[in-house]
Amino acid sequence: MKKENFWLKLASKASSPDQSKIDLGKKLNKPFFSLAPMYDVTDEAFRQMFVKYGKPDVLFTEFVSADGLANETGRAKLLRELYFTKNEQPIVAQIFGSKPETMATAGKLIKDLGFAGVDINMGCPDRAVEKQGAGSALIKNPDLTVEIIEAVKKAVGADFPVSVKTRIGYNKIDTENWAKILISAKPSAITFHLRTRKELSEAKAHFDEAEKVAKLCQEAGIVVLINGDIKNVAGGKSLAEKYYVDGIMIGRGAFGKPWLFANLSTEPALPEKLKIMVEHAKLFYDLYGPTETNQKLFNGHQKNFAVMRKHFKAYVSGFKGATDLRAKLMQTENANEVEDIVSSYLVEAR
Repeated sequence: MKKENFWLKLASKASSPDQSKIDLGKKLNKPFFSLAPMYDVTDEAFRQMFVKYGKPDVLFTEFVSADGLANETGRAKLLRELYFTKNEQPIVAQIFGSKPETMATAGKLIKDLGFAGVDINMGCPDRAVEKQGAGSALIKNPDLTVEIIEAVKKAVGADFPVSVKTRIGYNKIDTENWAKILISAKPSAITFHLRTRKELSEAKAHFDEAEKVAKLCQEAGIVVLINGDIKNVAGGKSLAEKYYVDGIMIGRGAFGKPWLFANLSTEPALPEKLKIMVEHAKLFYDLYGPTETNQKLFNGHQKNFAVMRKHFKAYVSGFKGATDLRAKLMQTENANEVEDIVSSYLVEAR
């Protein structure tokens, strides 16, 4: 049984007071595509680049600590990661944690902020996250897993989607058993990163496991997405058709390619790519640097410009002079420096 994208069936509050409802009732062609939640990557600047150059069907925030959101002091800082604008809808906020009560509090806050859904991280392999019993550690704790999902569902109500992003096992592949545990808690959707926690992102994704989760989830009326080693829309569509999944989530394959989901026949030329990178750097600096925008939106709670380095690596590769250009960009401390370096490169490259 095929399921429609539930995020687009629902109505959600807008993030601005001038629009009380966002119409999410449009039916999407399947498979639908989403940009994966990635820590220190899928911030507002990164997402807005995709909104402009090739918006996916669903956006996700980077994950946010539920314990922090449940704490009044921590919440003031973490709300920066939950900032979004109405042009991003439908957008889902991802949280992590291991305490049902704080996960429930965070879920209710996310609903009140006007997101289209809340997603629970059960796949992050970071040791600091696992030490809290969260992320991938929940794969080893099925009872707590079910308790958390049910607590969040109860807190947000039946009309608000609660989804899960996870892996196919901890030390070994255990797809069917783990999927059945998650399904028993009846989340709205499950995204399976087709690797185990032990494999991190180093092994090849186990696409042969996709059909198993598709069958189990769809029999239960749960939307199923897959993630891992998917580099473009064409590849995602092929996998969806082969394994009967509802949605495709792309993470690392989208680095340095805000136009990815536009499914262009040819990528932008190098000068255009570099201009988009400069635009990305300017937006990041305006939002998270020592600026009036940052003070207004986030009370001066800034992000280090070094976060942009991972993006420079992705944008600047595979062409003559890329190594030297990238090395210069890695030393930059603001967007103006990035623009100057790129302008000089383009003049010299003529």
